[in-house]
Amino acid sequence: MAELSVTSSGTTLEACWSRIGTKGDGSCPELAHHIRCLNCPTFARAALLQLDRVEASDEVAQRWLHAGMAMEEVQEDQATLASALVVRIAGEWLAIATSVVQEVTGARPLHSLPHQRNSAIAGVLNIRGALRICVSLAQLFQLPAQTSARHLLVAAHEGQVLVFPVEEVAGVHRYRHDSLAPVPTTLAQAAIQYTRGMVEWRGRPIGLLDHELLFYVLNRSMT
Repeated sequence: MAELSVTSSGTTLEACWSRIGTKGDGSCPELAHHIRCLNCPTFARAALLQLDRVEASDEVAQRWLHAGMAMEEVQEDQATLASALVVRIAGEWLAIATSVVQEVTGARPLHSLPHQRNSAIAGVLNIRGALRICVSLAQLFQLPAQTSARHLLVAAHEGQVLVFPVEEVAGVHRYRHDSLAPVPTTLAQAAIQYTRGMVEWRGRPIGLLDHELLFYVLNRSMT
């Protein structure tokens, strides 16, 4: 006869596996058929009884509920949030979508590019062994240059890679898609057409560049 043990809930569990089974002396006649106690129906019934006695408390249930709600809120926030890299160009703080930013690197030698009609095309740079066209956004937006650009912003869109000199990189800023404000007329006139809207950053509005239009116009000017 199989040995029985009593759980805290009063339910009896057969513990024959530890006496005459694979964890015992192996004398159980059922082993010839099941090979291991894990394959035996008696062991399976005991496992089900053990699971039945574990009841989820209200506290545990609430934790799971709140965790699920929190996860839904995070997913909703991620769907409504966007991110942009904030940089300073000719004294003007601007933002560009992080989806097009490949890297930010230090300044390096600039080589002239002859026969260019667009004065914003500053030349070409060596970025990781490849020559990339460098575009002065300060020149394109007709902003008065104040200090030399210490950083290079490498951006890519639809297979085209461009490099933009920037004076300072403030970091990534997250904002809601529906929080974009209209572009004020006080912004530099040439920059207005390349600005999608204004985002709130450190208590003040800054322009979010329309990278799709920017790449389109620059690509046409170089062909």
